[in-house]
Amino acid sequence: MTGVSDLRDLYQEVILDHNKRPRNFGAIDDASRKAEGHNPLCGDRLTLYIKLDGDRLVDVRFSGSGCAISKASASMMTDAIKGRTVAEVDALFDAFHQMVTSEPGGVIEAARLGKLAVFAGVAEFPTRVKCASLPWHTLRTALHEPGAVATTENETTS
Repeated sequence: MTGVSDLRDLYQEVILDHNKRPRNFGAIDDASRKAEGHNPLCGDRLTLYIKLDGDRLVDVRFSGSGCAISKASASMMTDAIKGRTVAEVDALFDAFHQMVTSEPGGVIEAARLGKLAVFAGVAEFPTRVKCASLPWHTLRTALHEPGAVATTENETTS
């Protein structure tokens, strides 16, 4: 059985790895969708690029700057959603958002979230919830509100 300190160590290791070596970092020149995201609380800014084939996300990349949690979340999110349909991505968004905004120690849909479950610890730090969820809100904006800017300003953290 994995203890709480083991989970925290894993969380820190994953965040540091994806912050130092983000996956899918860079632009897609012929992106089908693009959205900007901004977290005014800590200054995170990112641009998300999506290439669609029908309703399937065949390529997803991001650029920008931000804190380690925001960058790691964007990196892991792009890995997790590549190749999925819009409906599958929407369901993953809901599961991720529920996990990071619920009470610490809440139920985690580990089977659905996979490696993203490492972000469960973010729920203990309400100001960091916005850092972890900015890429996800930017994703939802790109898919459902093209041209809008995603922000964490009006997001609830509980």
